[in-house]
Amino acid sequence: MTMFWIMTALLAALAGLLVLSGARRGADAGEAVTPEAAVAELSELDRLKARGLLDEAGWTAARAEAGRRILSGRREATPVRAGALDRFWVLGGVGGAVAAAVGLYTAVGAPGLPDQAYERRVDEWAGQLDTLQPPQVAAVVARVAEERPRDHEVLTMLGDARARAGDPIGAASAYRRALAVHPDDAQSWARLGETLVRANQGAIGGDAEAAFKRALSLDANQGGARYFLGEAALARGDTATVRKMWLPLIAALDPGDPGRADLVARLPPERSAR
Repeated sequence: MTMFWIMTALLAALAGLLVLSGARRGADAGEAVTPEAAVAELSELDRLKARGLLDEAGWTAARAEAGRRILSGRREATPVRAGALDRFWVLGGVGGAVAAAVGLYTAVGAPGLPDQAYERRVDEWAGQLDTLQPPQVAAVVARVAEERPRDHEVLTMLGDARARAGDPIGAASAYRRALAVHPDDAQSWARLGETLVRANQGAIGGDAEAAFKRALSLDANQGGARYFLGEAALARGDTATVRKMWLPLIAALDPGDPGRADLVARLPPERSAR
């Protein structure tokens, strides 16, 4: 907390210094047009007319434009002068803004509250699981997984929690740890494949496809694995594999399920033998 107030004071002083420096310099006066430059420009126009390089109309227009530019330059060159008390008004304004900010923070904030360590927050979350957001639940389960690194059930729970929290890479890591403990868990293989697909922005890569195949080899009823393997085969144009994956899935789904209707509509026709 002491460091917070020190940094607040330093930043306020720096802001005041910058404002005062800008006020002292004043506005940029621009480039002044000296009398010598103005006389030289008008004389050059007269010489051009005398040599026949400017007609009467062109000479008149050029002199008028030069006159406007000279007058404009003189107006821009007028310096901006600060009054004797202006710097005190500026400094008072900066000080008032800082005092108002500190007062508002004191009124609605908690200046005496110490910073709460992450571990302490996790301890508090562990006692109120029903009210937590998915990332907080994942943090609590991760704490348990650290204490029980070989607990297959805890590791699968960690994978599920991270997946719900929108962390597919972390979820895949948890499922891999769970499979290292129990490599014959078909559901964990299927969930690993799904998280790899999510981490790959919906694309079914080689690692995900291998996970789905392993899940089906352990349990033919893994519907999610069947679906994604059919999707991968459809992308390759492998009609036979698509039908092999999706026909049992279609048969298992309720006729009123919208997902079933979608699969039926996308199912490629069986190729006739020649």
